[in-house]
This record gives sequence, structure tokens and C-alpha cells, in this order.
Amino acid sequence: MLVIMRNGIDLTLVSSPGSELDEIARTLLVRCYPIPMARTPNPVRDLVSLARLTRFLIHGRFDIVHSSTPKAGLLTALAARIANVPVRIHTYTGQPWVELQGPIRRIARCSDRIVGLLDTHTYADSASQRMFLINEGLVEPAKISVLGAGSISGVDLSRFSLEKWGGNTADQTRCELGIPREATVIIFVGRLTKDKGICELVRAFEWLGARSNHVHLVLVGPLEPERDPLPAETMSRLRNGHRIHNVGFSLAPEKYLAAADIFCLPSYREGFGSVVIEAAAMELPAVVTRITGLVDSVVEGVTGLIVQPKNACDLGHALQTLIDSDQLRRSLGRAGRKRVVQNFDAVLVNGSVVAEYFRLLYIARPGRCC
Repeated sequence: MLVIMRNGIDLTLVSSPGSELDEIARTLLVRCYPIPMARTPNPVRDLVSLARLTRFLIHGRFDIVHSSTPKAGLLTALAARIANVPVRIHTYTGQPWVELQGPIRRIARCSDRIVGLLDTHTYADSASQRMFLINEGLVEPAKISVLGAGSISGVDLSRFSLEKWGGNTADQTRCELGIPREATVIIFVGRLTKDKGICELVRAFEWLGARSNHVHLVLVGPLEPERDPLPAETMSRLRNGHRIHNVGFSLAPEKYLAAADIFCLPSYREGFGSVVIEAAAMELPAVVTRITGLVDSVVEGVTGLIVQPKNACDLGHALQTLIDSDQLRRSLGRAGRKRVVQNFDAVLVNGSVVAEYFRLLYIARPGRCC
């Protein structure tokens, strides 16, 4: 965001109201405008949001509108088309409907197609996701691109840094969690939901724990009982599991990443998986599932291991492979950090977004750019 502002772009951020939006406005001094947008389908509230967003875009006379997330993407595509914004773009960051069934799946899938039709151009945050959207017939090949090596915003290397969070700081974090210094720590960062593979991760960890008393699991992220509740059996294992440390939501996941040895994201569906490259920046090898998006965030056998989704046995064996070899963990971790520095530095990624803004605006209005 700072990269965008420093390149002479007058930026306005529109989002649902809340503490996070207030924090962005306060810390980055960017103009923010709150418009409530329900995360789940709600025809009445969605029409109100659409009307407010349309009026805002007409009044603001914007040159470019850029959306992300499914609901915001649909509302913005409709509102920006009505407001006749010349450059209307959207970044797809994963398809929640992949794991859904019935009418909700069809509606969500149709929404992605409408976005692809109404916007002047779209982006995917990974190459495999671009091909998935094309193969599903949701976006024409000429209307969807991937910037650079992918990801939506890259990694802030000054924030995700072992120089800042490693060493004695990491030892202190382990002490706070009650984890011995010599233990092997597996970490998950994200929502604690079924579609993130938490059920399989807990079962795999129980298998690992039966083989060794020196393995710990750290979970960083919130439960979402209203949207995707975990089964009662899994919740019981989380509450009572020996050596399972449930941290909850954190504004500083890098603190816990620095105290870990292995990163794991056994998701059923995902976008690029920004947290994977954030973990890689902290020199953590990753174990992820072979799904659209995640296959682009890990180079198999180079920066991590890839297993089949929804398979606790495969997951456990991959984690055991890394637990058994300090040398392999270090090798994959160093390669992951090197890949992030080369391809996913936030300055590089956001700089490519700025260049794309100017390119698209020149095509739409040649007289506005030089």
C-alpha cells in the first residue's frame, strides 16, 4: 500500500467498517471509506451495499477500481460498471465454492463469472489458479493474468525476519508457550476450520505424538464456529491434546513462526497461500496439500513437501520426514527464504501492481498517463 502511495497514486480504501479499517487509516494515513458488506449472501443488505458503493464511485470519479475477495469483487464489478469507471480490475485469491454443494455453490460460482465478464481485466494470485478459472469457463484467457511469480502482496521482509524474531526472542516465545527449547515445533497459521485441514492435522499430530514426546503443535488463528465449525471430536482433541498449543488470533504471527521448525497448511482449497511464503521468509520448510494455489507457493522437494489433501496418513509421514532430519529442514528452509527474497519481496510485488495500474490507465485513457 505504501509503495502505491509513494508512486503518486491517490489511494482510497473501501471496506466494511471495523477496528482493522480504523487501524489502517491511523497507521498508514490512507483515506478509508466504510461500506458494510455482509460476508454471507443477504439479498437485502447486499442491495443496500451495492447502492452505497455505486453512489460513492460515481461521486469519486475514480480512474481505477481494484477489488479482492468474492463478495467485494461482485459488488465492485457491478457498481464500477454502473459508475462507468474506465479501469475495473479484480484479483481472485481462491474460490470458497470449491468445497460447497448445491445452490450456494452455483451462486458463488456464477458470481466469479460475473466479475470476469464485467471487469476490464482480472488477476489470479497464482498460475494454477489462473488455469483453474480458465478451465472452469469463468474467465476468458485474455482477461486474466498473474503478476510476476504470484501472491497478492508479497512479504514484508523487514517484518518476517529471523534477525528480528529469532534467537533469544524465539526462545522466550517457546518459554511463554511452555515448549522446551529442544522440542520440534510444527506450526499452523490460519483459520481453525475444516476446510483448512485442521481435522487431518490434529489426527496426524496424534500419530506423531505417539512416536515421540518431543513434538509440539502450535495453532495460530481464530475458530469460526458460525461459518465452518470443527467437529466435536476435533474440538475435544484441541482442548485436551497433550502438547497442542492453541494461541488464537494474533497480530504478530511472525513471532510464533520464528519459534517453530516446520510450517504446515493442509488446506482443502486455497489461493496462493500468502502465509506459506511468510513462513518461508522465516526459513521454515513447509508441508502443504496438492491443491490449486498451494502448488505454486511451494517448490516440491526444494522449499517443502506436498501431500494429498484430506489424508492424515500422508500428512503425518511427510511431517515425520522433516522431524527426522535437521539437515533437510535447514536446507528446505534456506531455499524457501532465498525464493521469497528473489520473487516475493513486497516492494517488488507491489511495484509490479503500480506498473500495471499505469499500463491499464494508459490503455483506457491515453491522455492521463505519460
